[in-house]
Formats: sequence, C-alpha cells, structure tokens
Amino acid sequence: MKQKELEDKIIEILKKYTFNDEVWNGFSTDMKIISDLKINSARIIDIVLDIEEEFDIEIPDKEIEKIITVRELIEAISSKVSN
Repeated sequence: MKQKELEDKIIEILKKYTFNDEVWNGFSTDMKIISDLKINSARIIDIVLDIEEEFDIEIPDKEIEKIITVRELIEAISSKVSN
C-alpha cells in the first residue's frame, strides 16, 4: 500500500470521530489527535478498532498510549502494514 493511500485511509477514519469539520481547516499531520482534532479520548478505542480492522493489524495498548499526533499514528500503522 502506498504511503499516501495509507494516510488518506487513516484520515478518513479520524474524520468519522470529529464532530466539528472546522478542525480540519489547515490540517497538518503534526496536529494532536485529542486536543487539535477535538476527538474525545473515549473515541480513541473506536478509532483503534477501526484501524486494526481496516489494515488487519494489532496495535498494543502500550503503543497506543504513546501516540499523540496524526503523524505518530500514521508512522505506527505504516510500520505494521509494511512488516
């Protein structure tokens, strides 16, 4: 899977859990998932489940705890998809 395609799928999943589309104005992968995209921390579980299902991977809880930005999320998934 190409990097751009992977990024697009991840962003598509994240967009399902943002309740205000304005957070995507000026979007950058350095944005923080919870504070910048205003995604409720309880929804992170749903996002992880969607990502695991979409990419047929498993993300350990300890790894999830370290992911703050969209870039970190993309990198974590990319490393699992390419393995």
